[in-house]
Amino acid sequence: MRTSRLSALIATAALALLIALTPTPAAAHGVAMDPGSRTYLCYRDLLEHSDTQMPSNPACAAAVQEAGTAALYNWFAVLDSNAGGKGEGYVPDGTLCSAGDKSPYNFKPYNAARTDWPTTHLTAGANIQLKYSNWAHHPGRFEVYITKDGWSPTSPLGWGDLAHLQTVTNPPQSGGAGSDGGHYYWDLQLPERSGRHMLFVQWIRSDSQENFFSCSDVVFDGGQGEVTGLGGGERSAEEIAAGASDAADSAGAAKAHHGSHAEQAADASDAAAATNRAAEPASDASMILPVTTATLVAAAGVLLYLRRNRSDRSPAA
Repeated sequence: MRTSRLSALIATAALALLIALTPTPAAAHGVAMDPGSRTYLCYRDLLEHSDTQMPSNPACAAAVQEAGTAALYNWFAVLDSNAGGKGEGYVPDGTLCSAGDKSPYNFKPYNAARTDWPTTHLTAGANIQLKYSNWAHHPGRFEVYITKDGWSPTSPLGWGDLAHLQTVTNPPQSGGAGSDGGHYYWDLQLPERSGRHMLFVQWIRSDSQENFFSCSDVVFDGGQGEVTGLGGGERSAEEIAAGASDAADSAGAAKAHHGSHAEQAADASDAAAATNRAAEPASDASMILPVTTATLVAAAGVLLYLRRNRSDRSPAA
């Protein structure tokens, strides 16, 4: 009887320890919102078609067909937890828009070299305000790049295609971290360019090795920030955000079929917010090892039982 009870206690403790020591992936926290990144604008497109869970934009739809919707409901998670500020020579060419394929989510399709991604229209030489999601607040710097003259959107993006524009350290933010529209912001003077280009941003945290990567399709044609490629014609960034929020509200209790992050959600946008706030890492590491109360209780129970068992077996004085 004692052997059976001891075995059961040991098994319970082992199971609790296994659960406690199972690594939990860190959540991630940002891409460009204006000019909108591929994942951000595709996510907005997805929200406006929550009934079908399929974006209207052909490039976004192809990405969802290949990788599912989980990546879009974690649109801000284009990250590498160990990048530590490394770029060229570390993140392979052709994978800049998926953080070198190091993210917990599958962003590989968002590297696709095609001309039909949602696109922001800009004016060469103009000053714009760049907005970058602050889903979780971290200190650090932003390295901003634009593709060089002669780059073609039908060619995979490589480091040699990029020209550095600016470095911004700890910019101000608007809206609370974890809010749907919260963002960092700063002014950016656009260079002289014409035609289609890619705006690329690498956010380098100063409090950990985690970095975030963002690819925004833009076209220099005299535009003022209008976005095309999402259906419904030309729209401003504000109209896109408002339209997606209305679509999410009208979805009500409709469940989004995009994996575990939204299976318990009554609303797709709220589900993404709640899930990723809960998953925010408690340390700088990309994997955390939680020690649970169950673990401590089980271990204490085993030790107590062994102590009593040893006492029972001790010879009487």
